[in-house]
Amino acid sequence: MKRPAIVSVVAWGLLLALSGTAQAAGDPAAGKTKNAMCIGCHGIEGYRTSYPTVYQVPRLGGQHAEYLVKALEAYKTGARNHPSMKGIAATLSTKDMEDLAAYYANSGK
Repeated sequence: MKRPAIVSVVAWGLLLALSGTAQAAGDPAAGKTKNAMCIGCHGIEGYRTSYPTVYQVPRLGGQHAEYLVKALEAYKTGARNHPSMKGIAATLSTKDMEDLAAYYANSGK
């Protein structure tokens, strides 16, 4: 591959990466008002769940917003399988997911 072609590929990659970031940009203040269903499990330090299997509930604060949106979308579509998360994600709009992701990405909680 010639140098101009490499530069072009890198430039397109950067544009795609930046456009993905823009899609996940929600309103952290709105997300804080929508997190009642999240804090029941994710708001308890060291919380472990036993349904359907025992595992450590992950901490959401400080995660990348894009990751959180993708995870919620995966629960909503069934690509990720957890009954509680699937039920919660099914009730969320894309805007809700983006707002929640923005809140948790900007929060240490």
